Amino acid sequence: MRVLVVEDDDRVARGLLTALRHAGYEVHRVATAADALKAAPADVVLLDLGLPDRDGLDVLRELRHRPGTAVITVTARGEERERVLGLRAGADDYVVKPFGTSELLARIEAVLRRTRAHRAEPESDGPIQVGALEISASTRAVTLAGAPLSLTRKEFDLLALLAARAGEVVSRDFIVDQVWQAHWEAPSRTLDTHIAALRGKLGEHVKIETVRGVGYRLAG
Repeated sequence: MRVLVVEDDDRVARGLLTALRHAGYEVHRVATAADALKAAPADVVLLDLGLPDRDGLDVLRELRHRPGTAVITVTARGEERERVLGLRAGADDYVVKPFGTSELLARIEAVLRRTRAHRAEPESDGPIQVGALEISASTRAVTLAGAPLSLTRKEFDLLALLAARAGEVVSRDFIVDQVWQAHWEAPSRTLDTHIAALRGKLGEHVKIETVRGVGYRLAG
C-alpha cells in the first residue's frame, strides 16, 4: 500500500516516514500543495492543512476527485468548526497534532479496510428510500427531494447505514464498528462531527434523531 505524506515540517515528516516504513508501507513525501497534486496516485494521503503555498482544504477537495484514494488530514487545527470543514471537504478521517503513532496507524488501517470493502461491494437490488431521500448503494449516488446530494465517503457510509435501518435506533458502538471498523475513543467523537455535517446537508427533509446514551435514528 502506498502512502503520500503532504507535510511541510521536516521534523514531523521524518517521524511519519519512519513510522510508516517500519509498518510496511511504501511512502512518498512532498512539502507543498503543488507537489501533492502532481504526485503519483496513492492509496492513502496524509494531508497537512497548513501548507505554505495553498490552503489545505482546497487541496483536499481536489484530491477527492481521485477514485480509490483515501485522505486523512493531519493538522494542528483541532476546533470543532475546523473538523467539520475538513470532513465536509471530503476527509475520510481527521487527526489533530500532536498524535500518537499507534493511533495514526490504526486510523490508516481502518480507512484502508473501508476502501477495500467498497471495492468488493456487491450491487444492491435497488435504492433505499426514506421520505425525500433516495440512496443507491451500487452507484453511491444520493438524491434529496429529487436533487443530487454531495456527500463525502464517510458521510455516505453513515447515512446508508442509518437509512438501511430507518426508524430503528442504531447504537454508537455499532455505527463506529461498521463505518470506521475501529474501537478507540477518537472515532466516537468523529461520529458526532459527521452527524452534524449530515444534519446540515439533509436540512428539514430527513431528520437524524439523537437517542441519548444509545445512538441515532433516521426518520423521514
